Amino acid sequence: MKTFAAAIALATASAIALPAAPALAQDTAATPASPDWVETSNAYTQQVIEMQAEFFPTSTSSLGYEQYDGLVDDMSLDRDARYIVAARALIVDFETAKQSEANQFVKQDLQILIDSLQRDIEEVELGNRLTLEYANVPQSMFGNIGQLLSDQTAESRRASALELLQRYTGLWPDTQPMTDLARRRFEASLGEGKVGPYRVEVEESVRNIPTFVAGIRELFERYEVDGAEDALDAMEAQLGEYGEWTQAEVLPASRQTARLPEELYALNLEQVGIDQDPRALMSEARRGFYELRAQMEALAPQIAEKYGWEETDMASVMAGLKQMTVPDDEIEDFYRDVNRQLEGQIRQHDIVSLPDSELQMRVASQAESAAQPAPHMRPPRLVGNTGEQGTFVLTVGNPTAGPEDRYDDFNFPAASWTLSAHEARPGHEMQFAALVEQGVSLARMLYAFNSVNVEGWALYAEAEMLPYEPIEGQFIALQFRLLRAARAFLDPALNLGLMEREEAERVLREDALFSPGMTKQELDRYEFRMPGQAGSYYYGYRKLIDLRIETELALGDRFDEMAFNDFLLSQGIIPLDLIAQAVREEFIPSRMGQS
Repeated sequence: MKTFAAAIALATASAIALPAAPALAQDTAATPASPDWVETSNAYTQQVIEMQAEFFPTSTSSLGYEQYDGLVDDMSLDRDARYIVAARALIVDFETAKQSEANQFVKQDLQILIDSLQRDIEEVELGNRLTLEYANVPQSMFGNIGQLLSDQTAESRRASALELLQRYTGLWPDTQPMTDLARRRFEASLGEGKVGPYRVEVEESVRNIPTFVAGIRELFERYEVDGAEDALDAMEAQLGEYGEWTQAEVLPASRQTARLPEELYALNLEQVGIDQDPRALMSEARRGFYELRAQMEALAPQIAEKYGWEETDMASVMAGLKQMTVPDDEIEDFYRDVNRQLEGQIRQHDIVSLPDSELQMRVASQAESAAQPAPHMRPPRLVGNTGEQGTFVLTVGNPTAGPEDRYDDFNFPAASWTLSAHEARPGHEMQFAALVEQGVSLARMLYAFNSVNVEGWALYAEAEMLPYEPIEGQFIALQFRLLRAARAFLDPALNLGLMEREEAERVLREDALFSPGMTKQELDRYEFRMPGQAGSYYYGYRKLIDLRIETELALGDRFDEMAFNDFLLSQGIIPLDLIAQAVREEFIPSRMGQS
């Protein structure tokens, strides 16, 4: 899930000059149960949303603001300069407002908005100074059209996908093809001393064009949107030409190494919420890696004994577990059953309050797997939600990997436990459900959360469920926590030039025991899909478990696990430092007063 800040940095869709943004509906800003300060805060946040919607309406549409459905992002050559002017003007207004606002929560939200806008400005300015602007147009088109053509999107909104496609292809009045606009921005960004996109990323984007073309056609067919054939044909021709142009013009300008300029990598870490020096993070993660591997080595002989296997080492036990393959046509039902068992354990042991609704999940399409190879939670509409739920999307392969790169890390029973706990309940699915249900302010809902906050909870949720899983499920839970520790030292090592890809691959394959396909998507993630993001899991997890133990020590026998976890979810996805402050100032004192 991307914040507006990330959407600005990664925006690749083409655009036309947009009309003035209509006023946003105020009745979707907060639930009726929201405290008075939320209304005040939301009025400030609406200013940011409206400003950013003028430049990036696809992101605003994906949040649930229907008036932006069908519009495409601004790709004019002066876009960045105009955005910076608008962002700086809001920062000045918000700094002034902070001086007169009495409510501490409103002041916190104003600072959240200021910080987000300042990071946007820094990222735009650094990107323009240091890099060439290459847009992965096919993937962006598939992602934005897929936001509208989805079971999670109200049926009344889906017809807007045709307008969106027509705008992308230049068939809508007074528009130009997105591919033409993207080429123009690339050419305008050319300059001495700038680095191009990573060669592997460029090559992969070209290879994936047929997959995304087929995926977009499949979406229009599945949701029976009439009148799209001319636009679909134009899209296929334009994306084919864009691929040829990419090979001829972008590939020669691409960089051979994945390493980013250090200033950009440092900003990436800040954007995802890592406020620790990357070398210190690497040191702590390496120690954690050793300890987790030792725990796996201790469990392996017990699993071998359970199944009567002669070989008791980690690698042999892992190979044995992976041989228990769940067929692709049965995997969704299998995971649904595991999810039900986990919910039963949550209720039995009073771990956290579960929602009444049934978990939504499905298997990913080929195009979805190409866009995001790892299983993931597709969040619900966050603004104006009328009952839409998040969906656990399970991938069973990596289409970007070669035929020799098998992918077998999620399609066997032992893997289903910790993956379900992370993506479904009590992990991401419950985070986003809490956001929708509890009426937190828009600033906290849309601008405060980052990967450290989001993934820290999901990895903590895995740890909460680990004692209640079968021993082989615990083994894989530890393997995935081992992966998160590995990410926290491999990602910085690759991006700081301290390690080569081949060495990182050896760690993931031989020490962490992941498949070639999984290893490829991991390394791609560190090097060009999301440089800097991978360390956020382990970093956020360590901060949350430290807070948990601090709270247990403060409360002693008055500590209540369910009350603590419910309180964490009730805070929304705000920075963990603010959650820790709330625990110390609200939760602990409230429990201290109980007998």
